[in-house]
Amino acid sequence: MPPVLFILMLLGALFSSGQAMSREEKLKLRNQVVEMFDHAYQNYMDHAYPADELMPLTCRGRVRGLEPSRGDVDDALGKFSLTLIDTLDTLVLLNKTTEFEAAVRRVLSDVRLDNDIVVSVFETNIRVLGGLLGGHSMAVMLKERGQHMQWYQDELLHMAKDLGLRLLPAFNTSSGLPYPRVNLKYGVRGPETRTGTETDTCTACAGTIILEFAALSRFTGDPVFEAHARRALDFLWEKRQRNSNLVGTTINIHSGEWVRRDSGVGAGIDSYYEYLLKAYVLLGDDQFLQRFNIHYASIMKYISQPPLLLDVHIHKPLLPARTWMDSLLAFFPGLQVLKGDIRPAIETHEMLYQVTKKHNFLPEAFTTDFRVHWAQHPLRPEFAESTYFLYKATGDPYYLEAGRTILDNLNRFARVPCGFAAMKDVRTGSHEDRMDSFFLAEMFKYLFLLFADTEDLPFDVEDYIFTTEAHLLPLSLSTAPHSSSIPSNRTTEGELDDSNFDWTCPNTRLLFPDPAFPRNLREPIRSAVDKSCPRPAVYREPGMGRPPLRAQDFMANNPEHLELLRRMGVSLIHLKDGRVQLVQHATQAVSAVAAEDGVRFMQEMMELSSQQQKEQLPPRAIQIVSHPFFGRVVLTAGPAQFGTDLSKSTTGVRGFVTVAEPYSGCSEITNADYIQGHIALLQRGQCMFAEKARHIQKAGAIGGIVIDDNEGSSSDTAPLFQMAGDGRSTDDITLPLLFLFHKEGNILLEALKEYREVEVLLSDKARDRAAIFKGKPLPGSLIEGSVDVQDAEEDCLTESTTPTSFEPTTQSQISTVELDESSPEDVPPSGEEVTPVEEDTSPAEEVSPQEEVAHPTKAETDVPQPKGEKDLKEEPNGDTDSSSQSVDELLADWREDLEAFQQMEKDEL
Repeated sequence: MPPVLFILMLLGALFSSGQAMSREEKLKLRNQVVEMFDHAYQNYMDHAYPADELMPLTCRGRVRGLEPSRGDVDDALGKFSLTLIDTLDTLVLLNKTTEFEAAVRRVLSDVRLDNDIVVSVFETNIRVLGGLLGGHSMAVMLKERGQHMQWYQDELLHMAKDLGLRLLPAFNTSSGLPYPRVNLKYGVRGPETRTGTETDTCTACAGTIILEFAALSRFTGDPVFEAHARRALDFLWEKRQRNSNLVGTTINIHSGEWVRRDSGVGAGIDSYYEYLLKAYVLLGDDQFLQRFNIHYASIMKYISQPPLLLDVHIHKPLLPARTWMDSLLAFFPGLQVLKGDIRPAIETHEMLYQVTKKHNFLPEAFTTDFRVHWAQHPLRPEFAESTYFLYKATGDPYYLEAGRTILDNLNRFARVPCGFAAMKDVRTGSHEDRMDSFFLAEMFKYLFLLFADTEDLPFDVEDYIFTTEAHLLPLSLSTAPHSSSIPSNRTTEGELDDSNFDWTCPNTRLLFPDPAFPRNLREPIRSAVDKSCPRPAVYREPGMGRPPLRAQDFMANNPEHLELLRRMGVSLIHLKDGRVQLVQHATQAVSAVAAEDGVRFMQEMMELSSQQQKEQLPPRAIQIVSHPFFGRVVLTAGPAQFGTDLSKSTTGVRGFVTVAEPYSGCSEITNADYIQGHIALLQRGQCMFAEKARHIQKAGAIGGIVIDDNEGSSSDTAPLFQMAGDGRSTDDITLPLLFLFHKEGNILLEALKEYREVEVLLSDKARDRAAIFKGKPLPGSLIEGSVDVQDAEEDCLTESTTPTSFEPTTQSQISTVELDESSPEDVPPSGEEVTPVEEDTSPAEEVSPQEEVAHPTKAETDVPQPKGEKDLKEEPNGDTDSSSQSVDELLADWREDLEAFQQMEKDEL
């Protein structure tokens, strides 16, 4: 079957009962997309080039090694002007031919690929190699038309081959799976490479190579690239779980053993499935289609629970692996469109759309009842991608409205003077200083195509396949000669089975003869999301005796309590970062009964934190509204457990900021004339938070912002604070007090230093800028429909956590819990375990009961493994009730979540 036939279903049109969008309105939105692209691209070129990426909050380029490391996410940066290369074919699609020609000349003159730097094979392949090949495809197309690029002599292709050869050493493994990283100058062998010692890689990392490498082979006539990519795919296919026909998330590149056996369609696996189907479309090899169909049948049998897509265990596919979904799976409805399975695509997309409307953007991860699990949103394009493909398949104007929502939210919440900033927290609207290259490579392509008519496009996109980075490769490559010089891992016996082929693509008119059918699919999903976020069930107390000291009564500064802990074998440790940690050594208890009491006390601590989770105060927002920020810069702030409750204020508190004297705020304010009617800036330390609030309130301040004195602290790396009271009534404090870490506080102080008059808005979340500057009453929420469901949405701000407990395994068991140091009435809400204490003292100061205490909203638990214990099991028993979950299992879940988050940061798709 000619590969192009597989895309014909995209041309089907479904008449919708929705109101059609006028051509004028589509033209307006298309032009808005172009203007937004210009804003992002021009700011990159003006403030960041030749750096890899733009930092839109500080208006400078991100150069690896000069900025603080962000871990694996920085492996995408190779000092090769990443954003420019990733954007080349976007320029052509948006009819910016002159800019494209200038960009190509810049790439050829400025970009070096032989840097001594370690990069991700996966990211470099899809972004840089894909970008060079997409740029080459566009350059050839323009040259053939005779108007532009007449000087072009395949220079981008030569660069692409050079880069391909630099990536090839990563494939020198016995399995054929590539190492996850490679040194562009030295490869993977030898000490100078600083890589080649890794043993694991993600499935998507090894399985998302074939399009770019095959295109490189077909363009250059050198088969070695395609052969290596095919060998890696063959090995992954051989290692699939034969009963479920699913693949795991992480695999050992040497042995082929699955390191992580959870399977889904999101982070770590996503583009592996995408490339199997698209490799068939591009290359015409039936083997890829058959494999995809086998995998797809298993996905729909085990993972798909319309409208949800939930990870399962590959050996026990009926056992869910987690209760949350990551945002990367938003590409899957688009892939289902390419497959021709429209109904589940509509259902899943509708669920994603409703979550987007609830939180303005797709959170990086969200739970099955649509709560925020991870609050970040790095401007990912997958939802826009699926929106475009569903509109292409159905012609339903409903998807044009979905696209309008994406545009509006980007402009309202992510747009800043120097580009578009990623969202650090979708709940508050706070920003992160990053604008990834995929934002320009993908987001604007799909949004432009969504609103453009055929005559608006400079070429026929049906002649091309989109890579996972939305780079354009011509379908004509399927007819290019190729051969293999690398032994294959493929087994051929009985693989080609006609029952695994869908040879024809369904006509969407026949699928949905009733124009209202898609709407009927969407309605119950919309209703389900709107009614989500029920309150957690009340926790039932365990049926066991109580220890002498109750967790809810514990005070870390009470000597009597500390003595009781010592008798139970529980010791208290003050950590360097200010937290207080409880550690239990059962063998150090004064008696077996005391040791048992200690175990129960630790259990109570964990149960207490779980109960408090549902009452957790969400972070607050500090929005800079004066010139030149105009509400575009939003800082994540920690709340106080006293003073004005900003969540109950429809307008927030707005005013100019002034530095208090003394800066500590621990004595009477001496510059009260300047503080009166203003928001006071204070430094953390020397006294209680409540005392600071009382002093600035007496001076006439309308609010206060406490800035951390711990240099380098940032909400990027530390859990948010909740500022506790001083152990007595704080009803006399009536102004709002918020907490900023050092990094965010410096942004405010630098703005004050440069502009002298800086006006801010203190609120529960970022407010609509149009309302701020037109004098309209500020809305209570930016979420659509918030007036009717405000209470439910406040519940949705944080994820519900089931109370957990642990059981001692031996007398030598060691249990560790980090906790809150506060009185019972001031015990702050906490996270999944017991919340660490933050003491407002410098390292040299001695902790005393009068010292100020701040509480992070995110919990950590450190449970060392006792000697002789078995390693954490990778597959927890599905029959075990969560209320009897052991500490080891709890820690295993926490580690799995952490690994998954780190994996998502590694994987652009």
